[in-house]
Order: sequence, then C-alpha cells, then structure tokens
Amino acid sequence: MRDILPSCHAILPTAGTGSRLGGAMPKQLRVLAGKPMLAFALEALIATPEIESIWVGVSPSMHASGDFAAFQESSSALLNTKPNYFLPTGGSSRQETVLNTLKAMLDADIPGEDWILVHDAARPGITSESIQDLIHGVLDADSGSPLHGGILAMPVADTLKQAAANGQSIEGTISREAIWQAQTPQMFRLADLYAALENAVSNSAAVTDEASAIERLGGKPLLIKGSTRNFKVTHQADWELMDLVLRKQDASL
Repeated sequence: MRDILPSCHAILPTAGTGSRLGGAMPKQLRVLAGKPMLAFALEALIATPEIESIWVGVSPSMHASGDFAAFQESSSALLNTKPNYFLPTGGSSRQETVLNTLKAMLDADIPGEDWILVHDAARPGITSESIQDLIHGVLDADSGSPLHGGILAMPVADTLKQAAANGQSIEGTISREAIWQAQTPQMFRLADLYAALENAVSNSAAVTDEASAIERLGGKPLLIKGSTRNFKVTHQADWELMDLVLRKQDASL
C-alpha cells in the first residue's frame, strides 16, 4: 500500500551538451572536484529521505555513449541506494526533456498527485537540507488548491539596471525589493506540471523554467529561500568557482 500522503520524486533533465563551457565531453559527465558533476545532484537527492525515486532525462545519443555507460558503472554504489531511472527522454529543449520524462513517469503508473522536484544537473552545489526546506515549505503551505507548488530562489542583492534600447547605456534603475533569482529544484504535482508544460510546448510559449509554465496557467508558486552555493555552472568561471566551493565542503567534512 502507498502512504496516505503523495510521494516525492525527482527529475534531472540532463540532455544538454554544455556548449558554452566547452570541452569534448558533456559537462554533466566531466570531473568536477573529484567526481562527475552529475554525481553531486544525485548524491543530494539520494540523501533526501523524502525523495522516493529519481528520473534522469538524457539525450538518446548520450544514453548510448560509452562515457555515459562509464559514469553509470563508476557510480553504481551510489545509484544502488535508491530507485533511479536513466531514460533517453532528452528533447530539443529543457521543457521537452522534462515533459518527455513526466510522460514516462505517468506511463510507469506514478500517480498524478505525486510531487515532482525538477533540478538542474548543472547546479551541483545543491544540498539535501535545501531540498528538504523546499519540500516541507511546499507541503506545509498546501491547501489542496490547483497548481500549488514552489521553487528555491534567492532575493537579488545587487543593484539592477534597465538597459536602453541600444544596450550600451542605462535607461533606469529597477527596484530589487520584490526581485528573486530562481533556482532549482522546482516542485509541483506531476499532473499539474505535465499539463502546464504540454500547453507551453504545444503553443511554443517562451518558458524558461517549470514555474513559468505553471504561471501561464494561473499558478502562483511559493518562493522558498535557497542558498548562494546553489548557482548554475554555465561558463568556465562558474566551473572554477564551484570547484572551490565543493572542495571546501569536502575538506570540512
């Protein structure tokens, strides 16, 4: 029998190549601070008791590659500690990858009322503590209303400037009081997220994360404060900074 409360599952969309970072190997599989970058997100999710299973959306070409097989073999001890599924559900965009993976979960009879946490593999600084903050923040505030959910995010600390049309001068200063920088995981019910992303993809809507897809349908996701270390690794400077963060973490354990 299933628990009375809906379960939580995680999706890691990891179909991109990391072209902005460079290198012959997809950045998810490149060694960062002593291990493949993808392993850090997996470790944090596996260490979170509330997460029942993990679903990784991989591009079909990566799924069939030797590098990917080597990653699975080298990470077998970690992966054997919690149900996880590596699927060739990668699409041409992040939204399509998540949508395809959600469809695979529904086909596998994961209930639509279960909770899904979507996390970027390119955010290896995530911790189990932050994931739990998100889960309990969303669950504690759940009134059963449609499209309920939430995301990790950080209040913007820097002064924000609006650029003029030429992109070279300042048009004005934007108040940062109500501005937050979105992070992941982002947490929504499976059926709600599937409907929102299917609608966005079919209408070619410009959504850049799960929350913006939910917002299009009238949802108002919660903002749960995350951590500055949960930044996205996109460029070489990000890679080098994250390497320092993760090595410092290991040294303090």
